[in-house]
Amino acid sequence: MNQISAIGLPFMKMHGLGNDFVVVDERGITPRVDASIAIAMADRHRGIGFDQLAVLSDAADADVHLTFWNSDGSQSAACGNATRCIARWMMDQSGQDALAITTDRGALQAVDVNGLASINMGQPQLDWADVPLAREMDTLELPIDGAPTATGMGNPHCTFFVDDAEAVDLAQRGAEIEHHPLYPQRTNVQFAQIIGPDHIRMRVWERGVGITLASGSSSCATAVAAARRGLTGRKVQIDLDGGTLHIDWRDDVVWMTGPTAHVFDGVWHG
Repeated sequence: MNQISAIGLPFMKMHGLGNDFVVVDERGITPRVDASIAIAMADRHRGIGFDQLAVLSDAADADVHLTFWNSDGSQSAACGNATRCIARWMMDQSGQDALAITTDRGALQAVDVNGLASINMGQPQLDWADVPLAREMDTLELPIDGAPTATGMGNPHCTFFVDDAEAVDLAQRGAEIEHHPLYPQRTNVQFAQIIGPDHIRMRVWERGVGITLASGSSSCATAVAAARRGLTGRKVQIDLDGGTLHIDWRDDVVWMTGPTAHVFDGVWHG
């Protein structure tokens, strides 16, 4: 019997617009989560089930450091909805109305906005090498059928602008584009329909996960791409399958605001 089976691994289940997470607090203890644990916990039939797993650890220069695992055991430097969920929970626990957070993406800020968690997701990465792409090119319109836009938000994104987001075969197209050779680290894929100058309907395929009801970093990337292409302003409402996020691209820094839910606590025995 392994150590986790013997004593259990406490966790929290959270979601932001149905984009769901397992959250493990490793502050002050020896790290226990690895790729094999992430894969086992992600199994929706034999485990707990999640889109991403987030691990809290101590940070010398911030309130917390966050590490993100995808359901296939790969890691991601950013996960906007999980960051919002954790920030809301930490603010509720501490009574603070602002937090400093570090991730592999870099330093982020979280603030309370009328009971919602708003996250500074940092600067979008617009150069081909930073996304990253496989070779030098203009990120505004890629040489892929549909001329999508590439954006980095600590993880790579590929945004298609379509007439009808509902009509897209998300499972087929998302899987194809995730592994496109222009994206050496694979990519998140979005299909976005412009409703108005400040309103977007968007559906998401997440790298290492598949179809999700929502994605924070994907929403930020889509808002940036739409503004760069002159399709919207820099402050937009994005309607996802799971609900609505508000994105505000200010002075090259992207803020994301929306609801969160802390669903339950449990103990994983493996």
